[in-house]
Amino acid sequence: MNDYIATYYNPDKLEKAWKVIQADFLRETGVTLYITLMATLFAVIIGLPLGVLLVTGDQKGIRPLPKPLMAFLNWLINLLRSAPFIILIVVLMPITRSIVGKAVGNAAVIVPLVIAAFPFVARLVEGSLREVNPNIVEMSQSMGASAWETVVHVMLPESVPSLITSLTTAVTTILGYTAMSGAVGGGGLGNLAITQGQQRYNQAVLLAALIVLVIIVQIFQTFGTWVARKSDKRLKQ
Repeated sequence: MNDYIATYYNPDKLEKAWKVIQADFLRETGVTLYITLMATLFAVIIGLPLGVLLVTGDQKGIRPLPKPLMAFLNWLINLLRSAPFIILIVVLMPITRSIVGKAVGNAAVIVPLVIAAFPFVARLVEGSLREVNPNIVEMSQSMGASAWETVVHVMLPESVPSLITSLTTAVTTILGYTAMSGAVGGGGLGNLAITQGQQRYNQAVLLAALIVLVIIVQIFQTFGTWVARKSDKRLKQ
């Protein structure tokens, strides 16, 4: 243990790490937050309606869709969810280049992040909507509400606490993906940890990046849990 500390946490390494922290950490933390929030936004834009479709289009849903279509959607979501993100980034490079004009960089990494995250978001939304009391849905339909009105005015409002919890989970998962994207040129704390920490054998930079990422996750998680509790009507009764 003493040899490990002497090798990786000696005064010279710590001094270099402190210079990196002072010069780059604030900027790269901002890049990480930007990439995470933008990827989450687009993943929700795609994943939320897809999750609704998985529930409403089911054979027992309020507006069943053809079985082949539902089977294809479920297959596609499962396929994208099962692909390791680090491999997905490389495979999607041609698509990323065609969309943003380059395959690496802060804007480029958002494309594979969205493609990796929207199936995850769709499954989370699906799970949240399936928790809604079916009696409430049936009551809405019996009163003449259309499928659209049932979704907008009944299913989504009733599942708000669960959706917020799911969104929090999605944000923290995407945040973890952003750190991994540093391995292929994505910006942020992950890239800083690899280029200034791992490649230069400076464990102090790696440790500092890890601590900042953990703090960010805890902030997102705490805020999401607080908002979910505030929006839960059952806790107000």
